[in-house]
Amino acid sequence: MKGLLVAGTTSDAGKSVVTAGICRWLARQGVKVAPFKAQNMSLNSMVTSDGAEIGRAQYMQAQAAGVEPRAVMNPVLLKPGSDRRSQVVVLGRPVAEVDALEYGAHKERLRRVVKESLDELASEYDVVVCEGAGSPAEINLRAGDIVNMGLARAAGLPVVVVGDIDRGGVFASLYGTVALLEEADQALIAGFVINKFRGALELLEPGIDRLAELTGRPTYGVLPWRLGLYLDSEDTLALDAPRPDARGPYGRETLRIAVVRFPRISNFTDLDALNCEPGVVVRYAASAGDLADADLVVLPGTRATVADLAWLRERGMADEIVRRAAEGRPVLGVCGGFQMLARHIDDDVESRAGGVEGLGLLPARVVFRDEKTLGRPSGRAYGEPVHAYEIHHGIVDVEGGEPFLDGCRLDAVWGTTWHGAMENDGFRRGFLADVARWAGRDFVPAQDVSFAALRERMMDAVGDLVEEHLDTGALWRLIEEGAPRGLRVVPPASG
Repeated sequence: MKGLLVAGTTSDAGKSVVTAGICRWLARQGVKVAPFKAQNMSLNSMVTSDGAEIGRAQYMQAQAAGVEPRAVMNPVLLKPGSDRRSQVVVLGRPVAEVDALEYGAHKERLRRVVKESLDELASEYDVVVCEGAGSPAEINLRAGDIVNMGLARAAGLPVVVVGDIDRGGVFASLYGTVALLEEADQALIAGFVINKFRGALELLEPGIDRLAELTGRPTYGVLPWRLGLYLDSEDTLALDAPRPDARGPYGRETLRIAVVRFPRISNFTDLDALNCEPGVVVRYAASAGDLADADLVVLPGTRATVADLAWLRERGMADEIVRRAAEGRPVLGVCGGFQMLARHIDDDVESRAGGVEGLGLLPARVVFRDEKTLGRPSGRAYGEPVHAYEIHHGIVDVEGGEPFLDGCRLDAVWGTTWHGAMENDGFRRGFLADVARWAGRDFVPAQDVSFAALRERMMDAVGDLVEEHLDTGALWRLIEEGAPRGLRVVPPASG
């Protein structure tokens, strides 16, 4: 097969963005290309048109490639519910809830699923661009690896390692990543990409030259820092990255939104569209004080509704949210956040806690079911069409209030299980105008922001970065011919 594996020295090194950029570059050349991530651990997921759940990053990469997102592009998705247990989603459907040790028992089956999925893509597309997970130098996990060097070895894929220079120590990270690998793995590491560089390139060049001398491998390019390329991030580390400053408000005042940063926050991409609104300031909150001056508090999705509700109460944030609602100050709950706003939660599935009292801000009750709801619903609100997606075990029974999408509202408290609603421009404007009225803000939603067009521009931007700053000729030779023969073994290589 023709393909490439984009690995990284760390999580959030830029693998997802570089993979998307390569997909967009190849698609521009008329190449039929597909993304692939054998195993993804992420709480940001998306539902395909046929009802399968995959990592949000792979969904975005497929869009960058100009192809329909499919379950085989991310055959294994792990969704952590605690520090030790994760839900295992295979080909878009949940199959088990396991801890780290139990997961090993599934590896051989998953290895077959990964191989069959990659073979299917290779038979249908000219090129498959694969993304690794974490770092290939996680030597404690190498024996069971199916996403980094285990995948590269099985498929004969050349590997490019991405290093994040913004974190510091990039040369040590790149060298050390290669040096920790066994010889057979090193034979597939073709070279490097340095990401998020700020400064004069000539100051970096001596280091690049020395890295080539030490490893016998080239650096295929240096990608400059670009603020705002936060395309469908899969890692919560991205929440700490700076976002571009939106244009000033159309009215006289800004609208301040505080998003509760739950320990198991999921689908925080729901808020990306709000980040792009002129005059809207979005920040993530982890204490009651962080909510004090917000015009809107958002309780986002979470993989652990009951546990994160307990966390909310322990930090005094629950009391602050209840107080806000009593004062008529806006609160929005999405999916798990909506479930927390209900009167009562029965959970014998996710937390196995049984009956738990919710915050009681919306007239609803929640019952968790074994079967996960996955869908792409549509509706209307504020006179505008809304297209969304849903991923949840908790079923909300609405017992009153006014209809709001699939959920309800009561005064200035809104709740819905639908993710992605804010990506609908007309609905988003109507909702923000309503929030501004309740908050008493002279805020006017912009009429010229298209979130879909903005995402497309960002995908074009990452494609431009690849075309302008990487040696695309060398990358194409890797894709066609594989890793060069006779690559140097970097000590202390094992095996």
